[in-house]
Amino acid sequence: MEKYTKSTRFALICNYVNKIIPALQSRCTRFRFAPLDPANVTERLRHVISEERLDVTEDGLSAIVRLSCGDMRKALNILQSTQMASPHVTEEAVYLCTGNPMPKDIEQISFWLLNESFTNAYRYISEMKTSKGLALVDVIREIPLFIFNIKMPAAIRVQLINALADIEYRLAFGTNEKLQLGSLVSAFTHARCALVAAAK
Repeated sequence: MEKYTKSTRFALICNYVNKIIPALQSRCTRFRFAPLDPANVTERLRHVISEERLDVTEDGLSAIVRLSCGDMRKALNILQSTQMASPHVTEEAVYLCTGNPMPKDIEQISFWLLNESFTNAYRYISEMKTSKGLALVDVIREIPLFIFNIKMPAAIRVQLINALADIEYRLAFGTNEKLQLGSLVSAFTHARCALVAAAK
């Protein structure tokens, strides 16, 4: 790199800087970019959809924007992959193509966790995971969105979030999904008991 610095510039683009070896990092100037605003991602996607004459529904577009998390490259990859798999890019097609659980599935799982017995909640979630091919780690990442919308004491919410973080951490190291599903249901069972005790 040093040999051609007078005539050449390298631009390394990445999402995780720690994946670039230290020897290269030391020779680079870092520029950090925040995720794009959803409105900007939507506007650019509309332009691409128009130019490519794609059949994309509004809920499909919203799903792409949500799953991209402000990463335009990821948004375009999701759009391209979904369009190749299905001629009509709908919300369901986007979630099926990316393998992410649909919001209605997460809502149903959250309902079971908050209302069903340990045995029933475990069985229902396990059956849904099997029938829809869901990964527990993807479910774990989506559940906090519903936890923050439920009225509960801050201490109980903190315990639940900590439990979810621990489960996700253990799953990252390849632990058994069945055991971690049991841990998930157990965390919500404890939270429900705490909510009942707090209401007395």
